[in-house]
Amino acid sequence: MSPIMLELLVRSLWETVVMTAASGIISLVFGLPLGLALVATARGGIAENLWVNRVLGAVINGFRSVPFIILLVALIPVTRLIVGTSIGTWAAIVPLSIAATPYYARIAEVSLREVDRGLIEAVRAMGGNRWTIVREVLIPEALPGIVAGFTVTLVTLIGASAMAGAIGAGGLGDLAIRYGYQRFETTVMVAVVAVLIVMVCGIQWIGDRWVAKLDHRG
Repeated sequence: MSPIMLELLVRSLWETVVMTAASGIISLVFGLPLGLALVATARGGIAENLWVNRVLGAVINGFRSVPFIILLVALIPVTRLIVGTSIGTWAAIVPLSIAATPYYARIAEVSLREVDRGLIEAVRAMGGNRWTIVREVLIPEALPGIVAGFTVTLVTLIGASAMAGAIGAGGLGDLAIRYGYQRFETTVMVAVVAVLIVMVCGIQWIGDRWVAKLDHRG
């Protein structure tokens, strides 16, 4: 691979890291509270409200049902409104975050639902309020699953960021399309695939190690 292509590969890798990290953090910041809200407002939850639960669930399912490539195009006006452009790395973060947030919310919901209700009732019996239950029971007990779900979300975002390259978002996907596919440079395509594999395996390995340390049940 020529020095120029190597430089492009490094730059594209950095763009992919930025897209994945930024949208991952946003999905965590907004997705976890959504997951908590789904669990809290469900039947028998600490803040039971079935109407809110159904509406929230319907909105989340609506976003999750739209294929990412369609969502990417549909959100172009929103992306342009937020960042001032519809192309480039920062523009891609908008649809990536909007797609990943409901996805992670459902993953977090599953982990939070698995928390032993006996612990919740024990805190209630001791006079704990809703915030105490969330802070002292739900989050700590579900933390291994929350971290594992976040790891899966990051891996999914890597693939989605590569797909975003189809509309000029930059990153490894854009490099693979412009040089590996359109210019038939097999070396570039192989390099991009290899880097993506290393990224995914690395993130999964770190996530698994972190979950193992947090899981006190082991």
